[in-house]
Formats: sequence, structure tokens, C-alpha cells
Amino acid sequence: MSEGRLDPRVRRFLMPTRILWTSESGIDSPQNLMKEDESTCTLHPAKNGKTASILLDFGKEIHGSLRLDVPTTSNGKPAHIRVRFGESASEAMGDPNNDHTLHDFETRAAWMGHTEIGLTGFRFARIDLTDTEATMTLRQVHAIYIYRDLPYLGSFECSDARLNKIWQTGAHTVHLCMQDHVWDGIKRDRLVWIGDLHPEAMVISTVFGGHEIVPQSLDYVRDRTPLPQWMNGISSYSLWWILLQHDWYRYHGNLAYLNEQRAYLKGLLSLVQKHLAEDGREKLDGTRFLEWPTSEDPTAIDAGLQALVVMALKAGASLCRTLGEGDSAARAEASAHLAALSHRAPSQSKQANALAVLAEMKDAHATNQTYLAKDPYRGLSTFYGYYILQARALAGDYTGCLDLIRHYWGGMLDVGATTFWEGFELDWLTNSTHLDELPTSAKRDIHADFGNWCYKSLRHSLCHGWAAGPTAWLTEHVLGVTPASPGFKTVQVRPQLAGLKYAKGTVPTPQGVIRVSHQQQADGSIKTDLQLPNGVKRA
Repeated sequence: MSEGRLDPRVRRFLMPTRILWTSESGIDSPQNLMKEDESTCTLHPAKNGKTASILLDFGKEIHGSLRLDVPTTSNGKPAHIRVRFGESASEAMGDPNNDHTLHDFETRAAWMGHTEIGLTGFRFARIDLTDTEATMTLRQVHAIYIYRDLPYLGSFECSDARLNKIWQTGAHTVHLCMQDHVWDGIKRDRLVWIGDLHPEAMVISTVFGGHEIVPQSLDYVRDRTPLPQWMNGISSYSLWWILLQHDWYRYHGNLAYLNEQRAYLKGLLSLVQKHLAEDGREKLDGTRFLEWPTSEDPTAIDAGLQALVVMALKAGASLCRTLGEGDSAARAEASAHLAALSHRAPSQSKQANALAVLAEMKDAHATNQTYLAKDPYRGLSTFYGYYILQARALAGDYTGCLDLIRHYWGGMLDVGATTFWEGFELDWLTNSTHLDELPTSAKRDIHADFGNWCYKSLRHSLCHGWAAGPTAWLTEHVLGVTPASPGFKTVQVRPQLAGLKYAKGTVPTPQGVIRVSHQQQADGSIKTDLQLPNGVKRA
């Protein structure tokens, strides 16, 4: 008999950090649930439709389950209970969305034993004793934190504590999404979405190095998408697969893995070229999609897809050159050049304009001034915000980038976020509750009252890996450490402190960990201390 495969994840029991709320009656000694001893809390039977209830806060977003230790019930039978999980207090106190994972359970808790309930992303859990006959005693309630126990090889610290917290929050967000594959979210979108994976893979490279979960996730979707299908049914996501392969090779230099992609890569490049008109205009079929905030703007979609085609063809040509596929490389280069000359209707979208800059179809400085830096906190998305930052960096607007990171991603921290969200707008912050506050009629509910498209109200995922781009960006641009050749055999170090007094950190590479420290000098120069692994040279 096969023994099966081992789960690469571990389980850790977490105590609640506080009791956020209890019902007015029907519950005795709830504070005992904060103790790691034999103390107990008693919930009495429901009466007149009112249940004994408690809301627990575990302090931070996690992926996992709830474990109830029930030593006794008054009738010696499993007790009827309701358990609600929440990424916010509001979600746990309301009617959570039962979608990709169940968040709301009516079940029974075993007496003289332990009961584990759920498997999802949450920070809060509400327990109601719905039993009308039995009293239930709780000895302990633990969150079971299920995650990959990985060292943070990458690090970042600068003179701005807010940026440091943002870097750590992005790292934690993606770490939670590293489950059996790289998921986009731990409550919803517990799937491998190839386009969404790109910023996550950049963060994984920055924090954990060349972890096998990224190639496994890339291969998972590749093997389920025979050509001429588009990955995840979305044409742009197949383009992102090429860009992912390019950046993964750039950071990790694994030629053996790249060679495994040879046939699919060549076939996909040919498929993309077949969807170009004679003048180079893309004619991609399938779902035409960049990301949700541009999903109702055909002009932005057309312009963005055109730029993505150019980026993917250039990246594919580079990979083919590496693989010795000269003919395929030449065809892809010629197609990229033709596609770059094709004119689409101009778009006001920051996202589409950022892609055009990255594709070298638009001037970075002019585009930044006209579109990207104009009204900088509006027209954003947590996913494509990463590419807006990259385009603004090409324009040399590092001060504007740090300002955007502090305000936009920092805005989520201001209402109690411990992970970054599927979607966000700064306007949501006005007169809104924090995630760890109970809903009130005097304020807008930061979770239930907002969100758009597929993430309306409590369906909104508050831990979404595609939102973690600033973690990779800060390492790449503020520390300024990037590979100058595949696998960091040579390294480029170009720090951009943009008003910071200092920045220091570590960057994992296949050769070992790079250590770097930058100090702003009185004359405006930057003093850099750099420790490179053996065999790595500075370009």
C-alpha cells in the first residue's frame, strides 16, 4: 500500500490574543480561554433565540483551522455549535461568504475530546452554542496555523518604520499563500492563477530564494493547459507564464528547469504570433483581461494586452537564445518589434500606461508626468500597483514611488491589516471601522461596505498574494540589488534612498545570501557596504 506523500506544511497551535466580544449572558469565565492551563469557560444552552457566544481575535491573519477542547457537556453528548471565521471582526460577526472555502459552520463539538473545524484564511473566530439542551465547557480554543516553516532569507530595514512594516506585511501575505501550490488567496482564490503569480514569485525570490513551489505551480498550470488553450482561460495569463519563466531564470539561473519548458515555450510563442495582425496589432481571443479595475475599460485592455504581447515576445526571445533556439528567438524578436510599432487608441489607465513603459513603447518620463504621477492615489489596484511602481522607477521617480507605497499600501495597515488585500481604495478609509472593531451604525464597515467586481462585501479577500509587490520592489530599488546575469553570477547594486537616511538588508541568491548596507552621506553620496557570496561579482 502506498504511504502517500508528506505534507510540506507544519501545524502550530496559537492562543487567542484577546476576547473581542461576548454575548450579554449565557457565558461564564470567558477570560479563561486566554490561559494555557486547566481553566475552563462555560457556555449555557440557548434560550429565547439567544445564544451564548464569544468572538476571539488571534492577532494576525493566518491560514488554518480552529481546535476546540471540550472536556464536558451537561448531557454527555456532542454539543450543537455554530463557528464563523473572519478576516475581519465584521465578517465573523455577520454571515461570512461560503465560497472557495467554508467560513460558516453549523456542526457538533465532541465532548471529552477535541474537534477541529474549517480550513481557511482568518484572524477572528466566533463560537455560538446553539444547543438548547446542553451546557458546554471549553478548556481551550486554539487556531491551528498551517504554513510552510521557511526561513526568511531576505530582509529589509530602512530609516522609515512604515516602509519596514510594509515589506514585512507583503512577505507574510505571500508566505501564507505558499500552501500546496502558490495560491492567490487563502480564503478565496485558493488556486494557481498564472498572471497573479508574477508578483508573488518576485516576492518569493526576494524573501525565500529559489523555492521549488514556484516551478511546481508553473508546471501545474502548464500541464493542465495543452496548446492552443490559454492558461486559466485568459490570454494575458499565458503571456505572464512567459514573463514568469524569464524572471525566474533571471533570478535563479536554473538552465535544467528552463530546458524542460523548451517545447511548450516555442509552441506558446508561435500561438501568440498567430494572434498578431499584419500590422502587429494583437488579436488575442479567450477572455481579454488585465485585472479587475480595468475590466470595464476596453481601451485600457487593448492597450495593455498590446504591451504585454511585446513584453512576452521579448522575454520569450531571450529565453530561446539561452536555449540555443535561434530561429524561434529571431521570429519572436521580429514579432515583438512589429507589435511595438502598432498604435492602439490612447488610454488614460495608469495600468495600461505602465505596461507600455515596461514594454518600451512609451517614454517613461513623459508617461509618468502625464499619467502615473498625476493624482497618484487614484486609479490604482493592489495587483497592477506593482507595475505602476516599476514604470515610475524607470522614470527615476523614486520619491514618488515611496510616497505611493507609504500611502496606498500603508493605508491598509492603518485600519489594522496584517496582510494585503485583493482590492483597495484610499477613499474607503474615511469614517470606516478597523478590521479589529465591531461594526457600528456610526461608521462604514471597512470590509462589508466595499469591494467591487468579484470581491464585493465579505467575499473580499484580505490576504491576496498579488498585492505584495512592494516587498520585491523595495529590495530591488531601495536596496538596489538585482541580478546582472542569470542566477546572480554577477550582481548590480544601485541603491535609491530617495530621502531615506539608510537602508540595509539581505538578498537570497543561488550562490548564497548577499548582505548590503547603504548610508546617506552629508554630501549627498551613498556609502555602501557589500558582502557577496563566493563566486559572485559586482557588475
